[in-house]
Amino acid sequence: MVRFGRTHGVLFTALLFGVLLMAACAPVPVPATAPAADGGAASVAASTELNLLCTPQVQWCEGMKAEFEKVYPDITVNFVRMSSGEALTRLRNEKDNPQFDIWWGGPIDSFVAAAQEGLLQPYDSPNLDNLIYPDLYKDPDNYWAGVYVGSLGFATNQNWLDEHPGVEPPRSWDDLLKPEFEKQLMVAHPSSSGTSYTALCTILQLKGEEEGWNFIRDYANQVFQFTRSGSAPARFVGQGEAAVSIVFSHDIVAAIESGSPLVLTFPEEGTGYEVGGMGIVAGARNLDAAQKWFDWALEPATQELGPKYEAYQAPTVKGAAASRPELLEVNLIDYDFDYCGSNKAAFVDKFTNEIAAADNLKE
Repeated sequence: MVRFGRTHGVLFTALLFGVLLMAACAPVPVPATAPAADGGAASVAASTELNLLCTPQVQWCEGMKAEFEKVYPDITVNFVRMSSGEALTRLRNEKDNPQFDIWWGGPIDSFVAAAQEGLLQPYDSPNLDNLIYPDLYKDPDNYWAGVYVGSLGFATNQNWLDEHPGVEPPRSWDDLLKPEFEKQLMVAHPSSSGTSYTALCTILQLKGEEEGWNFIRDYANQVFQFTRSGSAPARFVGQGEAAVSIVFSHDIVAAIESGSPLVLTFPEEGTGYEVGGMGIVAGARNLDAAQKWFDWALEPATQELGPKYEAYQAPTVKGAAASRPELLEVNLIDYDFDYCGSNKAAFVDKFTNEIAAADNLKE
């Protein structure tokens, strides 16, 4: 897979100027016509339902459900919202009897792992041609495609800073280890959160595995509490439950827009980023509806719906304007999605078994 190299600044500049630019799941009978062997848009039986596994914040899931049903009023969307780690586990557990038709949202590390485990089926959508960077934004065999982009940042509570004169918000990963931040960090657990896993894999790539794991042990000791959802730490830090959170910057912006007293900063030595993905579940019962969603999600107008539902991620398709282009005007690392996706199970197991168990996670 092609990924951003050290020329990421040029690529993202090109992106910025190039684009300036979803309850319960109710299975229904399997479609009468199977998909084409190559994952193409073969004729399939019409669907009246779509069972959606949705990873972004619930407001956006609800909004996307409503917007899709406006376009396809004969299809009812049933969605369940899960973090990416939980979603991947759910698909693994249901592999022999899939209950979902399509998985939408969450970092593509999880989609890489899902495709390798046979949990997704390919689909050669005609709208894949809309992607700005097809080498980066889709699987070579069309098992997944990217639907948004976002960068990791730090959110610090301004009231806490006011109460601690002289303390600056973190501007590097090493700043998180400062004594003033002892038990003042809040971050999701990588077993349940793609956000947190992106942070973990970012550190391993920046520092190398040996030094990186040593840093992660020290970093985990600074954490006041781990959460289940990747966006939740921004909310809790905004409420004053801790001083600093590590969250995707678009989720920090959403919290600030809702009135949280947060300061957004980025690690100057480089930050990780996500390409949010989607993929049709292997054995999808409502294949026609899943393909319709897939196509629809790759349309410019669809990708511009995010801010309407407090989602400020950048688009992946040509002709869609970025609502907050400045969130990509940061120092991005050479993030290796194949490395992070292929090693996800091993890295999460190591973190959970050797550093911090996934018990009593804050919702």
